[in-house]
Amino acid sequence: MTTVAVTLESTPAADTPASPRGPMAPMALAGLPLGEDSFRRVVEWAPSAMVMIDRYGIMVLVNAQSEQMFGYPREALIGQSVEILVPERFRHHHSLFRAGFFSDPKPRPMGVGRDLAGCRSDGSEFPIEIGLNPIDTEAGRMVLASIIDITERQRAQQRLEEALRQKTILLNEVHHRVKNNLQVITSLLNLQADHAADPRLRAILGETCGRVKAMALTHQLLYERKDFSRLDLGDYLDRLVHSIRATYRGTGDRIALRLALPPVGLHIDLDRAIPCGLLVNELVTNAFKHAFPGERCGEIMIELAPEGDDLFRLSIADDGVGLPAETELASRSSLGLQLVPLLVEQLHGVLAIKRERGTWFCVRCPKRLVAKDAS
Repeated sequence: MTTVAVTLESTPAADTPASPRGPMAPMALAGLPLGEDSFRRVVEWAPSAMVMIDRYGIMVLVNAQSEQMFGYPREALIGQSVEILVPERFRHHHSLFRAGFFSDPKPRPMGVGRDLAGCRSDGSEFPIEIGLNPIDTEAGRMVLASIIDITERQRAQQRLEEALRQKTILLNEVHHRVKNNLQVITSLLNLQADHAADPRLRAILGETCGRVKAMALTHQLLYERKDFSRLDLGDYLDRLVHSIRATYRGTGDRIALRLALPPVGLHIDLDRAIPCGLLVNELVTNAFKHAFPGERCGEIMIELAPEGDDLFRLSIADDGVGLPAETELASRSSLGLQLVPLLVEQLHGVLAIKRERGTWFCVRCPKRLVAKDAS
């Protein structure tokens, strides 16, 4: 709470009604040794409009910014109720708020969470922010209100919001078109595979089609969720598993494909979403093709789980025949297995492989990437 020692004499306009405590009297502000001239200069040259009122809402001091902001000459404000600066529809509530402030006076902004408006002399309204500061004086408790016109700030905010809306629409359209184009490529690959006489070529085209679907699914989810900065990895894997299961529906119930997800959503940045989807697609597809030869039955298990606050674990395991002990991913003839180390690198992850009772691939990745110092 602010206290100053200065005497301010204010003369109300002739038609001004008397305050309930009597005619306007010289006001002595007791406390810090601040002279009247010094106090007036501080208020007068403040960059915002400054209005001092008594507990009855009568203005006893205004500065030049107040005149300019509200369009009233100073003599038309001094001695008048502050409600003339408030739009008429808010005046009753404003008097109640003023009474509430004086019952618990302390420095604070006015109308937190509400849109405040001022009213100019011509009746036009404009958005404002108000800071309130109580001041004890010998004439009673006063409040010094600092008023800021935020019209330009709101216009700038509206321009930013409109620019953001346009950007969101553009990104949404881009992902939608990319998804559609990838679906066209998928259809062309399927048509080409149907007309291929060589079974090996049909299989290669089918694998390529699966990779394109995994990429298209990323753009599909971004288009649906309207969040272009990250992807819910659990949601993505769930949709991807359904797509892979549909591709290998010819295996019937012989090979089960299961997915285990954490109870809480786990998100991944957009740059790593596609490599993650391709990695799962390659390993699951490879298991369907090679882990269960003949009519062998089995299960493929995909598990996503957090590890502490900074890492997550993505594992793909099967109980099939397993990889030969001498297998090296980089030297395998399978394109899918050659891609695995490259995809893990793009995920900034670490790969571990076990060959006991089937094959187990486990990738541990950071949940969030730390930006590198440009220097």
